[in-house]
Amino acid sequence: MVKKLEMLPATDVDLSSVKYEHEVVKAPHLTGFVFRLFVRILELPLIGPAIMTHLKKDNKVDQLLRNTVIPEGPMFKPEYPPQETEPGVAVLDEDGSPAGRVESALKCLPQYDPSKSWEDSSLPFRYWKIRDYAYAYRTGKVTPSMVAERIISVIEENCRLKPPAPLLISFDAADVRKQAAASTQRFEAGNPLSILDGIFIAIKDDIDLYPHPSNGASTWMHEVRTVKKDAVCVSKLRSCGVIFVGKANMHEFGMGTTGNNPNYGTTRNPHAPDRYTGGSSSGPAAIVASGICSAALGTDGGGSVRIPSSLCGVVGLKSNYGRTSMEGSLCDSGTVEIIGPIASSVEDIMLVYAAMLGSSPENRISLRPPPPCLPALSFIDDSNILGSLRIGKYTPWFNDVHSTEVSDKCEDALNLLTKAHGCEITEIVIPELQEMRTAHVVSIGSECLSSMSAHCEDGKGVKSTYDTRTSMVLFRSFTAADYIAAQRIRRRIMHYHMEIFKKVDIIVTPTTGMTAPKIPPSALQSGETDMQTTAYLMRFIIAGNLLGLPAISVPVGYDKSGLPIGLQLIGRPWAEATILRIASAVEKLCGESKKRPLQYYDLLREN
Repeated sequence: MVKKLEMLPATDVDLSSVKYEHEVVKAPHLTGFVFRLFVRILELPLIGPAIMTHLKKDNKVDQLLRNTVIPEGPMFKPEYPPQETEPGVAVLDEDGSPAGRVESALKCLPQYDPSKSWEDSSLPFRYWKIRDYAYAYRTGKVTPSMVAERIISVIEENCRLKPPAPLLISFDAADVRKQAAASTQRFEAGNPLSILDGIFIAIKDDIDLYPHPSNGASTWMHEVRTVKKDAVCVSKLRSCGVIFVGKANMHEFGMGTTGNNPNYGTTRNPHAPDRYTGGSSSGPAAIVASGICSAALGTDGGGSVRIPSSLCGVVGLKSNYGRTSMEGSLCDSGTVEIIGPIASSVEDIMLVYAAMLGSSPENRISLRPPPPCLPALSFIDDSNILGSLRIGKYTPWFNDVHSTEVSDKCEDALNLLTKAHGCEITEIVIPELQEMRTAHVVSIGSECLSSMSAHCEDGKGVKSTYDTRTSMVLFRSFTAADYIAAQRIRRRIMHYHMEIFKKVDIIVTPTTGMTAPKIPPSALQSGETDMQTTAYLMRFIIAGNLLGLPAISVPVGYDKSGLPIGLQLIGRPWAEATILRIASAVEKLCGESKKRPLQYYDLLREN
């Protein structure tokens, strides 16, 4: 009989005795023929389960889930105590029109004169903002149709690359022209629908954008699922006049952190085409970083908005679980995933987020979310509010990165923040980080298996990438008892974080533990499994998903190779306004040194 370990109740854990443990992942890095052979063996009866049992034992997964007594009851989706109102915010009308919320968000932004950017072409590199596009359209310097033609040219050029590296995997030039012509007519008539009218946005391939199929970057999902209308968040953006360029590439079904996709080709990092974008929202992050779109929508169930945003040098927001509707996405019934915006600036994130937010009816009942808010950056003495914020930092965790360039650059950003605004940095301890990671993979894996198992049993599974097939073998190895154990752990981890948030307002980490990894040429045709890289990319990500907390990645600089580094801000429940406020301050302090990506298209100057 196996002797079971017994956990102390979370309320009795002595945090002063907690020692940080570096995550050690024991799994082979495989590509090419060896990877394909490994997956086929893994899928065999008897032999496959034996190999998976060995891998799980080596990584102490079964010890935690099956041989440990966890005293807490299960938490099947995030549960939060009542939260205090954030200071210096503007409350948005969740039941009002999306365009009305965008107008409210616009009033929150600091003063800005777009004409100066047009008049002075000698300014250092920066991305064009949504307000720049709106100014150009209003003054007739360009029209949405003119920008559309440039985008169509760029996308068609991208589609001809060898080997393929598509930004979009579903694209209809005629539809883009039709949307742009309608927007151009509205501007000519002096009746744009909102400041988002004529703004080009890409949608990740696991979010419905009618009439495009939603394949999750697979080759077969359209055969079993028909798109009949826009996802709820897409519909809200469409009502504001947004022009949708198509469906962006991604790691198949979101089951990976690099963005590798042998089905259509792997999207390349605009800063270094021999490196990954990060995933799974690879196409959305790359199309924003390359200047083609002002924003994109991704999904984030395990860092899939924040990881590629960090590696591509743009901003990615993971809102609180339940803040936006998941209806019309492939993962519309999980407990860890959200749909979130990616943009080149915090202010553009605010505008897109304001349009798309809105809890589903069932989440309003179960989660009781407070009204959504944005930081009133234009009305309030922001420094006073920033100076009152307490920032929590778990130093051993913060410094556990692949290269100290990552932690040093994030530390520099914190020093700038404290020097400029007097923010208080407080040392914190977060127990059971490895347990949190295990609980997350069981939760997201079980939810993914629930949505896909019927299709896989019908024979579709063999059409998936080898990467996806590897994940599915792991997910099938989890039992109902494992799932319950993971939800017990979720309650413990929630307790620790709620105690931490009594002492601090946000938790700060690097977004990823490494900059963009190189793409092995042997991984392009069949994919790869590299759990060591995955561990570094996901090191700081999990609390936002398992606990549903809001988090944002904001660029803070580059490593010696010129690869972007992101800082992550994790907020208390429903505190999107607080993390957006700090992200805006960090952006101002670190944004002067922004580099032009190697693959960048200046759509306004071109016209």
